[in-house]
Amino acid sequence: MALAVETRSTPYTKRWAALAVILGAEAMDQLDASIVAVSVPTIRDDLGVSLPVMQWIVAGYSLAMAVGLITGGRLGDIVGRRRMFLAGVLGFLLTSLLCALAPSGEVLIASRILQGLCGALMLPQGFGMIKEMFPAQEMVKALAMFGPVMGLSSVGGPIVAGVLIDLDLFGLGWRSSFLLNLPVGLLTLVAGIRLLPHRRQARAAPVRLDLPGVLLAGSGSLLLIFGLVQGGELGWPSWTFLALAAGIAVFGVFALRIRRVRFPLVEPSLFGKRAYTGGVLIAIMFSGLVASLALILNLLTQLQLGYSPTEAGVAMAPVSVGVVIGAVGGFGLARRIGRRTLQLGLIVTGVGLLTLLALLPEAGGSPWYLVPGVFIAGLGMGLMIAPLFSFILAGVDDHEVGSASGVLTASQQLGSALGVATLGTLFTATSFSATLLAMGAALVLTFALVFLLPRHGRAETA
Repeated sequence: MALAVETRSTPYTKRWAALAVILGAEAMDQLDASIVAVSVPTIRDDLGVSLPVMQWIVAGYSLAMAVGLITGGRLGDIVGRRRMFLAGVLGFLLTSLLCALAPSGEVLIASRILQGLCGALMLPQGFGMIKEMFPAQEMVKALAMFGPVMGLSSVGGPIVAGVLIDLDLFGLGWRSSFLLNLPVGLLTLVAGIRLLPHRRQARAAPVRLDLPGVLLAGSGSLLLIFGLVQGGELGWPSWTFLALAAGIAVFGVFALRIRRVRFPLVEPSLFGKRAYTGGVLIAIMFSGLVASLALILNLLTQLQLGYSPTEAGVAMAPVSVGVVIGAVGGFGLARRIGRRTLQLGLIVTGVGLLTLLALLPEAGGSPWYLVPGVFIAGLGMGLMIAPLFSFILAGVDDHEVGSASGVLTASQQLGSALGVATLGTLFTATSFSATLLAMGAALVLTFALVFLLPRHGRAETA
């Protein structure tokens, strides 16, 4: 039977159900990252691995994903976003099983790297499919759904991991945290086959994959993320700065290449759009703040305050409540006050950090003392996340969507690595108070970057 192909002018009739599939993949990635961070101490005890192996069990996934995201986004343009999305989900399922069965730390690292590459095929396709399926007047509402899902997944992950490890069902221990991906991934795969649209993008000429560009983008990402991860863990030896400098230089060559070749890996026209380039910078800064806050609160509660993994997860749970409320409110506010919603979110996040700082001396007695600050910070993050993607992607043309999604998602990974490396190092070297002050400075810089965005995104005014 021939497949029906809807035109771009006709909104896809099953678009909201298809959005749930895309959000399921996003949740699977967020859950996996947060669960593994909590499971690493148990993995160390079970497999007898060294500290560097522990670090790479966590970092290998992020590194592989960052290296592959730009290429994954472009492959969606060339091969088809639905096809690449489903291939990525299937690969994520199989590699999660490999992780759960890993007999040694080295095998687990290799499985995590493969898992990250599959995630790089899966995640960039979501934004492109949303832009294909939804009319402009519904775009902000669709993109706003990412805020609650990301918040619930990233904060719910540690709670789930702590409970699973403490229960030790069937003697699986840490392995059950990877097996959790199987039902989520299988449901996403089956629903994706049934619900995602079969769209063919009309092209005047065939598009090819720029293999030298893939090598340059991958090498540049590898050098940057490797330098950031290892620098934060090893105390910034001189070779890590050389790696960072080399990564920047490689991306300089990459920038020259995309302007000179017929089939660039990234559409150079993207970087002539102030809203997109400014939005990517904001995404880097904000992703770093979110990732570093999650890490620092885990270190603070477990290492300094003596909470169990389950108690630490429960102490952070109000973040998800705040993110959901903030995301719902941010959607409505963005339609009325535009980019000021982002700045309001940053201000509220700063208030949450100050509240944490004020209540910290009492938190040694009970995790409930952290709840107000954590909730307010989550509220600000929700206000920020809800409209941010709509501002970044509203002005992106159809032929630029794959490139835009890959670069944006890779930038988020880079920002997370940068935040964890710098602020995590600052926390271990100084104090929680000093780290919060540094995060406050980053919030101020991000606040200023928001002025690079248009007052109102195209989707809001349509």
